Amino acid sequence: MSIARSPAQVLWLQVLALAAVQGAISLAWLIYNSYLPQLLTQFGFSASLAAGILVIENALSAVLEPVMGGLSDQSQRWVGSRFPFISVGVILSSALLIAIPCIVTFVQPTGIMRSLLPLTLVAWALAMTIFRSPAMALLWKYATPPQLPSAVSVVTLVGGTIGAFRPIANQYILSFGAVFAFAIASVVMLAVAGLLRWLNPPETPNFQAETTTAKLPYPTLSLIFATGIGVAWGTRLLMTTLTQLLKLQFSGQNIDMLLVYIGLAIAISALPAGVFAVKLGNSRAMLVGVVATIISILAIAFTGAILPLIVLLVPSFSTIINGVIPLALDLMPPKWAGLGIGTYFGGFALAMSLFGWLFPQAAKIPPISSGLFCALAFLLVGICVTTANQGFKKMV
Repeated sequence: MSIARSPAQVLWLQVLALAAVQGAISLAWLIYNSYLPQLLTQFGFSASLAAGILVIENALSAVLEPVMGGLSDQSQRWVGSRFPFISVGVILSSALLIAIPCIVTFVQPTGIMRSLLPLTLVAWALAMTIFRSPAMALLWKYATPPQLPSAVSVVTLVGGTIGAFRPIANQYILSFGAVFAFAIASVVMLAVAGLLRWLNPPETPNFQAETTTAKLPYPTLSLIFATGIGVAWGTRLLMTTLTQLLKLQFSGQNIDMLLVYIGLAIAISALPAGVFAVKLGNSRAMLVGVVATIISILAIAFTGAILPLIVLLVPSFSTIINGVIPLALDLMPPKWAGLGIGTYFGGFALAMSLFGWLFPQAAKIPPISSGLFCALAFLLVGICVTTANQGFKKMV
């Protein structure tokens, strides 16, 4: 069964369901990161082990994200759907998510059973990689290429809104209790995945597709991967710079709510960023966002004037964040959409895994230095976008 696009060239109902899936993913990670140190200490481990587990999870995700995205492309071709991966990934993730607090509550951490918790934690993170790239690859069916930034902006808005509450999450989520919080996240994930599946009936398999094995565009994939690295490092260093300067300007005061407001502003700015990218072209919009972000973060780092310059930083940074998925979809043929998105997520995960090794004292880096490193990271993004876009035009 084929789905006909609406006159507006965007299937908004399906896009909203996909945004709900992204929201469920963000909620699950928010709860997981909030409880991880507590669960480890309750099971007899040091809370510092949480950082090591996250590094391992990100390193493994760097490999599995492209693999799962690529395998879902083959599933789309032969079965007519990516949902075998999405369904298995969601069910497995939901089951493991419930198992995590149950292990801490009902299992005695003695002998070999003590290793059960770390293994389950890593297994859950890996299960999450099974369906994220295949799910996001559905966007090429839900919107025409020129309208992709507008469609993605809804997904960015939902995920960013939930992620914005990370600075204050511990104050509220920890009061729910681990079993209840993890159960809520698990049920939400199953529900939204079921909604997406209901709105997305499978298509007829394309058994008459070309039989020759086309070469993968490895140069393009490498640029998408490097873009993920640049966005990850740039995002982390940007928030580090802003946090340090806010602490200096509001010494002795709690800045958590200020960080929440900034995160919400970035999430909401995704909507106008999507409209801007549709009118200007996604690659051009991203380059404008890169230049404006570099200028604003350097100005903030050297002058300390956060409040006036944040007006420029928020929409420009949001344009970059909102543009990466459409960029990956634009650069890759539709039959490799999952691989392209998975490669971006893989680069992002690898960068996060290496961040602590490259910046072991990130919180203590002077704002000017972190601002300069942030600018260099986004400069890498700009170089990748420019190079990939030129290469893509030559192929066309």
